[in-house]
Amino acid sequence: MNSQQLKNKIERQVKRIRKAERNHRQSLPSVGTLGLVMILPIIGAVYLGHWLDDKVEGYSTHWTISLLFAGLVIGIFNVYFLIKE
Repeated sequence: MNSQQLKNKIERQVKRIRKAERNHRQSLPSVGTLGLVMILPIIGAVYLGHWLDDKVEGYSTHWTISLLFAGLVIGIFNVYFLIKE
């Protein structure tokens, strides 16, 4: 391999690396969005379940646990549909 071929190969690799770095920086905010889209339904569902459990006489976590799983399912679907776009 002569020096010109080596130079061309290195230039192509540098361009590929720079392009990958730009794409990585652009995808970073979407990771935060994915976290919020997943966590907010879970937190909202647990809060609602806790509020409903407080309305029931005695110690009960029925609504909290049930809505926790419902919030988890909703969060997973939210992430799936966001990634699908």
